[in-house]
Amino acid sequence: MKATYKKYILNFKVPSGTSRGVLTQKETWFLLFHDGDHCGIGECGVLRGLSVDDVPDYEEKLKWVCENIHLGQEQLLNKLIQFPSIQFGLEQAFLSLKSQNPFELFPSDFTQKEAAIFINGLIWMGDEAFMLSQLEQKLKDGFQCIKMKIGAIDFPTELSILKAIRNDFTPDEIELRVDANGAFSPTDALEKLQQLSKYQLHSIEQPIKPNQWERMADLCQNTPLPIALDEELIGIFSVTEKEQLLQTLQPQYIILKPSLVGGFNGCGEWIQLAEKYDIGWWITSALESNIGLNAIAQWTYILGNTMPQGLGTGSLYTNNFESPLEVSKGKLYYRNDKQWKYNLIENLCI
Repeated sequence: MKATYKKYILNFKVPSGTSRGVLTQKETWFLLFHDGDHCGIGECGVLRGLSVDDVPDYEEKLKWVCENIHLGQEQLLNKLIQFPSIQFGLEQAFLSLKSQNPFELFPSDFTQKEAAIFINGLIWMGDEAFMLSQLEQKLKDGFQCIKMKIGAIDFPTELSILKAIRNDFTPDEIELRVDANGAFSPTDALEKLQQLSKYQLHSIEQPIKPNQWERMADLCQNTPLPIALDEELIGIFSVTEKEQLLQTLQPQYIILKPSLVGGFNGCGEWIQLAEKYDIGWWITSALESNIGLNAIAQWTYILGNTMPQGLGTGSLYTNNFESPLEVSKGKLYYRNDKQWKYNLIENLCI
């Protein structure tokens, strides 16, 4: 077996806004394992400015993995503890290489019987008109769970959008989640949570920036609406550290992105601890291409979590890899009558 890697730039169809800025491109990397005529593929989805492994020697680490593939999966994963996105790509590539179908990593009713995964519809930041137009489209598309990014435009406008939704839809009809990406200051976060709670939200993700444990613990204890931790989990590697975080902060939910927290194995550790402390959880993609999204979706399905998951990002790019993944009426499917389009993928594996 030999291993190689390749870089790939994904281009957004529409610039996508978060509290950390507007995204027009997304850099990703692929690990490619070759054994005879068979190619296994895994996506290493580093997020610049957010991933703990956004470091200058990222490509050098990929090269090192390829040169040391003989060490095997377990030893490599241990040595890549500070490179969670590469850990995730490695897990995928080994599963892909072993599978008869390199894109069916976790056979299940999702891949074989078109069973569905409920997902949220994502509303990106922008001016009020842009956000409302996205909302209108998501509702037309049949989503029953809407996640809205907040924190970039003025807060009263964001509240007015939530109020408009609640005037037309009850919580039983539309579940509302918001994601602040750490945009609130610790001094006014609780007041903003109280204002948001008027609109019967399911949860708010990461109201303040991570690594403010005392402030976040206080928020989680006194919040009028459930708090879901996201960025807070990044860079926490050992099981002991993970347990300490959950014990200290006691959030209502955690959100797991395999590319950011160490792949399937890293997420699995978080899930075990969350269930130990009666903390809810769900899975979210981190702007991967359809190759990484496919792996996350298949794994998510076998976990049996029936909450809406954050897996609706496959249609964001102009140059994504065509796949059997399809979003319909607020659900993600793996369509058996659709095939992976191998033209781009074959170019990666050459």
